[in-house]
Amino acid sequence: MTASDLSHAVPLVLVGAGKMGGAMLSGWIGRGLPGNGVFVIDPAPPAEMTAFIAAHGLRHKTEAPASLAAKVIVLAVKPQMFDSVLPGLTHLIRPETVVVSIAAGKTIGSIEEEFGQCAIVRAMPNTPAQVGRGISVGVANSATTDAQRALVDVLLAAVGRVEWVDDEALIDAVTAVSGSGPAYVFHMVEALAAAGAAAGLEAGMAARLARATIEGAGELLYQSPLEPAVLRQNVTSPKGTTAAALEVLMGDDGLTGLMTMAVDAAARRSRELAG
Repeated sequence: MTASDLSHAVPLVLVGAGKMGGAMLSGWIGRGLPGNGVFVIDPAPPAEMTAFIAAHGLRHKTEAPASLAAKVIVLAVKPQMFDSVLPGLTHLIRPETVVVSIAAGKTIGSIEEEFGQCAIVRAMPNTPAQVGRGISVGVANSATTDAQRALVDVLLAAVGRVEWVDDEALIDAVTAVSGSGPAYVFHMVEALAAAGAAAGLEAGMAARLARATIEGAGELLYQSPLEPAVLRQNVTSPKGTTAAALEVLMGDDGLTGLMTMAVDAAARRSRELAG
């Protein structure tokens, strides 16, 4: 099974077609997942997702079909909806079914309470999956076979890089770093643009400069074999303008401390969602 062969994943049932579920679905379809083997279960998907479903021949249902035997079930609903959604999916489970949950804070144990001892992978992707540049981390329960784990790896690899952990407790930290991480970067663009405007730039130009800078730096990081610290040093001339700024960002009250607090807050909230 190769990372480009998604045909083994159907019938695939996606439960929840919001931001994250929709991003993954868009990535899968763009990389060859057969649309006629996909069932999207969502009572009210966003308008753009409704159009996507129609354009690619996917089957949209408001509840799980009665006679379907799913190969993969992807749970992409909000954690608060789990208790109301899971009971309506139990009839889809077969020995060959693997359940993939991408809901923050919901443990494998909480899913086993509803579905019993079936193959379950808890995964945390992120929204760059929509453009094939995501990063996903998975952890599998003991009922998951090597073949089922490989199948999930194929799905996750279709939308970006994949990492696996053996300790489910680490998923809270994963959620805080990479799951929520794109929002931190987007806010950095907002903050850099605001700082540029405060320095006298016209607001629109400041926004364009900030966005292009983050886009370019991310692409350089993606393509370069160098460590981030080396790339940073390559931009920094001794006693220059970048060095002056980094004295602020790398000081005692700088970015590392703020990011540590932010990641800690996100991980703590992930644990709270688990109940």
